Parts: sequence; structure tokens; C-alpha cells
Amino acid sequence: MMNDSMKLSIIIVNYNVQYFLEQALLSVRKASKGLAIEVWVVDNNSVDDSVAMVKRKFPEVKLIANADNPGFSIANNQAIRQSTGEYVLLLNPDTVVEEDTFVQCIRFMDAHPEAGGLGVKMIDGSGKFLPESKRGFPAPFVAFAKAFGLSRLFPKSKLFNHYHLGYLDENETHEVEVLAGAFMLLRRSVLNEIGLLDETFFMYGEDIDLSYRIIKAGYKNYYLPTTTIIHYKGESTKKGSLNYVRTFYQAMIIFARKHFEGEKAKMFILMLQMAIYVRALVTVFSNFFKKAYLPLLDAGIIYAGLYFLKHFWANYHFKNPDYYDQSVLYFNFPLYIGIWLATVYFSGGYDDRHNLRRLVRGLTAGTIFLAAVYGFLDLEYRSSRALILLGAIWAIMATVVLRLLLHFIQFGNFRLGRDKTKNLVIIGSLEESNRVQQLLHHAQVRKNLIGTVAPNNQPEQGNYLSNLSQLNEVVHIYKVNELIFCSRDVSSQNIMYWMTNLGTNLDYKIVPEESLSIIGSHSKNTAGELYTIDIQFRIASPLNRRNKRLLDIFVALFLLVGMPIFFFLMPHPGRFIRNIFNVLLGRKTWVGYHALEEQNINLPALRPGVLSAVDALRIGQLDKPTLQRLNFHYAKDYEVGNDLDIIWKAFRKLGG
Repeated sequence: MMNDSMKLSIIIVNYNVQYFLEQALLSVRKASKGLAIEVWVVDNNSVDDSVAMVKRKFPEVKLIANADNPGFSIANNQAIRQSTGEYVLLLNPDTVVEEDTFVQCIRFMDAHPEAGGLGVKMIDGSGKFLPESKRGFPAPFVAFAKAFGLSRLFPKSKLFNHYHLGYLDENETHEVEVLAGAFMLLRRSVLNEIGLLDETFFMYGEDIDLSYRIIKAGYKNYYLPTTTIIHYKGESTKKGSLNYVRTFYQAMIIFARKHFEGEKAKMFILMLQMAIYVRALVTVFSNFFKKAYLPLLDAGIIYAGLYFLKHFWANYHFKNPDYYDQSVLYFNFPLYIGIWLATVYFSGGYDDRHNLRRLVRGLTAGTIFLAAVYGFLDLEYRSSRALILLGAIWAIMATVVLRLLLHFIQFGNFRLGRDKTKNLVIIGSLEESNRVQQLLHHAQVRKNLIGTVAPNNQPEQGNYLSNLSQLNEVVHIYKVNELIFCSRDVSSQNIMYWMTNLGTNLDYKIVPEESLSIIGSHSKNTAGELYTIDIQFRIASPLNRRNKRLLDIFVALFLLVGMPIFFFLMPHPGRFIRNIFNVLLGRKTWVGYHALEEQNINLPALRPGVLSAVDALRIGQLDKPTLQRLNFHYAKDYEVGNDLDIIWKAFRKLGG
């Protein structure tokens, strides 16, 4: 089938997804055996060592390392212009292809000279079919039906779900209108005729535009379901962000202005602009609810308890049902609840809703604060210290019970703080299974390992649970929740077969050969999950970042109040005052990394620091590796107390 000339050029644009890129390239390497294929990776200025990984592990790959992020279209065009294949495949880095994917696609394109482009069947990380595998053009009504949810309500309707061509069988070959940018196989002669990707599109829309131009030039786009790929993130990975809504629909507006004219263009753009506001509103409310539902539940249940306690204490203790003024309902109780919720928030109780220690710590701190504030209130607003104490007891009891109930609903047990341990089966050789177990141990991932399934049909007796053909029985008998496939031993084709046949109730992960990561995703709506032995930086946790910012503010206010004294202690008083206001405004932090010409970009980002760990050492010049290590350990082992210690020891340098 193949001649000596280059048959296929595969182009992958990467941006900060090193582990997924590694897995994608390994699957591409397997699928390329015996074929005249070249592979290009265009890296858009990633900061996660993607470039170094490609150079080290994939020397056969042709690498373009951009010094900035010019966007998806420009990056693809860079490689297309330098590539030589008869066909060009635009492939996402968060994909896994089957061993025969390229053979099947090339064979189909060779047999269909009228085909300008080809897409394949895509599944997400749970084995679920991705409807974006086949799409129609977003004409005005099509865009309207998608934007306002009609396509979801009527998924098989030709009228309402033309966007995903829901009326076409996903297991049959079809002529389609739009190819998915995650896997877009193109005939080079057609690209030479219609032009490359439109660089006006930074991200999203370029696949629709190119597909439209292919058909407009008289060629056809096809959907081929005889081969399957995994696309971990799917098109809706970032739908939870306002930036996605704006970027996606703005891309559609660019498409409409480019290809439509007159009333059709005006109608399309109007629909899209309406969709932007509607989807943005839905996104704002959805994101707010995800963050606020637990505090709102806490507030409601605490208020209900305080309301009951008010009547109970008035009758029981004061023998007067009208003892308390009505102001307690709209002033005192909201004040108490606001303080309790705030202290729980700053204690980290809403970062991890299963952490009862943080919850109780926050409520206790809030009660102490309330007791201190109580004496400063006007007499008319002092309801009763007993209500504060009883309310605190109720708040602790009620919120703990609430979390227990929520945990039971989600996990089926009351072991708060400990998710239900998943039953895990590894599919692969004993050697790879042992390696996976070591990775899980180093990554501190708790699993109930049931055993290993052999990657072939003739396992050694006693060493394996079964062979691969009996995997469905193993899952049923042992109530397995998660499967990890070793890609060195199990083909991508077999992995995808079992993912689609076992269903979406299991978690599937793949460990690439010689990789230090285990990759998977349970939904197209979630970014891929990683079990990796990467360093965890304490400074990156939401709780520590919030506490660091609070410390910055408190120290700045303290210095501001003590300005008449501290002003004369500073060698540079003017800089000292500027630093105080820069910290208050969030432009600086009191303690940050030591500034280096080549900063370690893999450390979590921090505001520029007035001080660093070096300032507290009071020693001479340090070499660059030592300074980098100090920055590393500051981020890895961060505690608020470390900042206080550095500020105390280097106090006179606050004006530096």
C-alpha cells in the first residue's frame, strides 16, 4: 500500500500537557510501524518540560519549540508548511490512537479521491462516545438549537441536533460536514488548493472553517467509525469558564462574518451574541452554585437552629416568649452566621468539605471572635451570650451532621475524610503490574488492589486473576471500580474495546510504557486525571495561598498603624511606605522567591516578594543552584509561620 514517499505527516500542537503528550506519542509510535510517517510536535511555550521530554524520549519526532503561544492555527500551519506527507493529520495531544488507526485512515482516503478530510470515532476517558466526532455546520438555526439546549433535549432529531448529526448512526461510515479538530486527516493537495488553517482563529472555530472550505471547494468530509481514538478532554473541558464561552462564540462570529452575507449573516451573529449572554449567565450561576451551595446550606441550617433556640431560651430561661427583640432575626443572627462562615472559610473548611477538623476549628474561632465583639455592640443589639454559646454548639453539631449526610449520599458510608476505597484491577504483565503498584505507592494513592489480569489468554496459574478475555467476569465478581491498563502489554485497540464494552460506571486509566504517570479521565467534562510522583508544593494549596494573602494584609496594616515608629527604623523610608501599599493592593507579597535571571518556571506563581528566604539567613553571596534550592524548598514546605520568621529576622529590609 505504501510507496517510498512520505505518506502521512502527523502534527500535534502542545501546551502544558506533558504527560498526555507522552502517551499520545507512544500510541502514535505503535500505530506508525511499517508506514511512511513523520511526526511533528509544535510546542507553544509550555512551562512543564514538554520540550525536554520530547527530545529525550522521542528523538524521531520533529520538534518546533515556539518562544510564545501564537495559537492553535498558527502552530499547525508552522508544521504543515515544513511537512511533506501526502496526507496531514492534525492530532490533539490528549488522545490515544489504535494500532491500526493510520492504516485504516490512509486506506480509506486512497480509496476515496473525492475525500478532502476524514474524522474517526472518538470516546472519552470513560468509554463514552463523543458526539463531536461528527458534526454539521452551525447555520443560524443550528447554532440557536445548540446554544439554547434544544439539541440536548432532542439528541436524535435531524431538525434540532444537526450540530452533532445525532440522527446518523455512530457505528456507520457517513459523509459529514465538520471534522473535529482533535483528529482531522486532510489531503495535502486539497490544502494546497484551499489554503491552510485561518490564523484569525486563535482557538476554536478553525476546524469548522477548514471543513467548510473543503466542501465549498467541491470535496467531501467523511466520518469513519471502524477505528476509534480516546480523546480525554473532549470539546467541553473548559465549558465551566467564562473565557471558554467568550472565545468559542467569538470564533463562531468570526466564521459567520467570513462565510455568510446579508440577512443570513446578521441573523447568525445576533443568535451567537444572544448565546454568549445566555451561556455566560448560566455559567456564572453554575459556578456560583458549585462554590456557594455548601455555605448556603450551612447558613440555612444554622439560622433555623438559632430561630428555634431564640424561642426555646426565651420560654425556658426568661419565661417570656417575647423577651428577644425582632432585631435579632435580621441583625444578630445574620451577623453570627456571617462570622462563623467566614472563619470556616479562612480555616479551609470549604476547600475540603470532608475535613471536620477545619470545620470545627473555624466555628470555634468564630465563636471566640463573636464573644470578643459582643461587648462592643450597642445594648440594643446585645441579644444574649447564651444564644451565642447555644448557637455555636448547634452550628457545630448541625454542620457536622450535614457533612456526614452529604458524604453518605456520595460515597455510601459515614467515614468522613476517607473516600470509599476503590477496588482496583491492573491489566498487564506481572512486571508492569509491580511498577504500577510502586507508582501508586509513591503518589500516595489509596486503592484496594484485587489483583492482576493477564494481557493474553494463557496466564500462569496462581499469578493472575484471569486472562484478558474474562475481564468482564472479574469486574462483576470482585465489584471492581477502577481498571489500570499497562499499554506496554495491552494494545490500544483492546483497551478501547473493554472501555466501550464495560460501560461508563468504571474508572479507566492507562500507564504508558516507561512513564512515571498513570493517566485517565472519567468524563469528557473533566480534564484528565493523573497519578504521578511529581512534587506537591504546599504553597499551591488554596488554603495556604489564602492564608498567605491574609498575613500580607495583616502585616501591612500593622506596619501602617505603627508607621510613626517603624518609619525611623527603615534605611529607606520611602520604599518602606511604597511596599506597604503595594502589598495591600496585591502587587507584591512580603515574602516571595529570590529573584533570579532565569527563574524556576515550574514553581507555583507568586507575586514579587519584598523579602525572600535568603534575607533571613544573614550570610554572604550564594551561588545560583543554592538560591534555586531555597526557592524550591520555600514553595514545597510553605507555612505561614515561615513568612513570619523571615519578616522578623529581616525586618529592616522591608524598605528594600
